[in-house]
Amino acid sequence: MIIDIDRLPSEGLKVCRDFEFFNVELVEENAVFCEPVHAEISVRKVGEEILIKGRVRTCLSFVCSRCLLPFEFPIDSSFDLVSFHEELDAGKDQLNKDDLNKCFYYTRKIDLKEIVLEQLNLTFPVKPLCSEDCQGICPICGKIIKKGECLCMENESDPRLKKLKIFLRDKR
Repeated sequence: MIIDIDRLPSEGLKVCRDFEFFNVELVEENAVFCEPVHAEISVRKVGEEILIKGRVRTCLSFVCSRCLLPFEFPIDSSFDLVSFHEELDAGKDQLNKDDLNKCFYYTRKIDLKEIVLEQLNLTFPVKPLCSEDCQGICPICGKIIKKGECLCMENESDPRLKKLKIFLRDKR
């Protein structure tokens, strides 16, 4: 959805709609959409600045980094952006700390679909986990530990401690 900046009404514009994206557009390669992305966005022009506030909601399916099982990950994220015309900052060679929250538009149009996709990708966890206490897969038998099928960890001790056990046993 393209917004023409020159045609924005003085009171701003409110957009409430669903966006369809392809799974390959996501930064997480194993993520799959469970439902469309719903976005509520308001766009307002103040001078040459474009104020964009919004909320993105959807549900994705990720693969757990530890146990490799798929799990649903609900997303409900708000964002608040200020976009400047590129010419306002053309003379700068270095970024300041305040510049990190700025974004720039290069034409007189803003693509809301790109903004929604960017904000969606920013909500992803660095390491997707089905739960904080997920123990993953047994390194010996390959079974999923949280399902309780694996007894290897109880029966097998750490092989790096084997010589220490022999030493302690011989000491007695």
